[in-house]
Amino acid sequence: MVNDYTIYSVEDDTEIADIISLALRGQGFDVSIFGTGEEFFDALKQKKPNMVLLDMMLPGIQGRDVLKELRSNPKNADIVVVIVSAKSMVSDKIDGLDLGADDYIAKPFDINEFVSRINAHYRRHIQTEHEATKTLKIEPYIIDYDNKTIRKNNVLIGITPSEYEIAELLFLHHGSVVSKNEISEKLYGKTEDPEKTKKQFRTIDMHVKDLRQKLGDVDKRFIQTIFGNGYQID
Repeated sequence: MVNDYTIYSVEDDTEIADIISLALRGQGFDVSIFGTGEEFFDALKQKKPNMVLLDMMLPGIQGRDVLKELRSNPKNADIVVVIVSAKSMVSDKIDGLDLGADDYIAKPFDINEFVSRINAHYRRHIQTEHEATKTLKIEPYIIDYDNKTIRKNNVLIGITPSEYEIAELLFLHHGSVVSKNEISEKLYGKTEDPEKTKKQFRTIDMHVKDLRQKLGDVDKRFIQTIFGNGYQID
């Protein structure tokens, strides 16, 4: 789930730090802010994050040195590092990526694009976890990705292929909203025809209705409808 995904932001500008914190906590992420590299390394000893948002110009130890020290430890190889810096020259970006950063966001940034970039890294994290495991358990359900089945209290539930594809998306991104556009593209592929899209959305609604019935989700608390957007397993 999103709130199990920990993000450390190393940012000495309190205004930007507050914007980052509010935006990402609004998405459900577990976010901690540190004003210096020294504070960050103290926290790292206690808990390893999934992602680090790193300003390159910091008081004390500089972002470049934070990144070098972080990447010098093989145990930190799975931490995603996104540089968030006012240094926007191509050479600065190349230098940061060469030192081991996974992405580079230049200040000032559009907050919607910023959140989208972070969410994209989170989705890749979830996809990696998905590929590494054959099943996922969200009580009382277990989805088996290899066999394309769902069990409730270890009892097999009979569902159609389309219902399974929708369920897999929702399970895979549990804690995040899956839009009808995403579901439609997975089931039917891309289309630019608005009338076709409307029909596909109505069909998706029917599939979700049937899926809920088969899962015993009569009160719609497991698969939640996010009006105007899509569906979510919370």
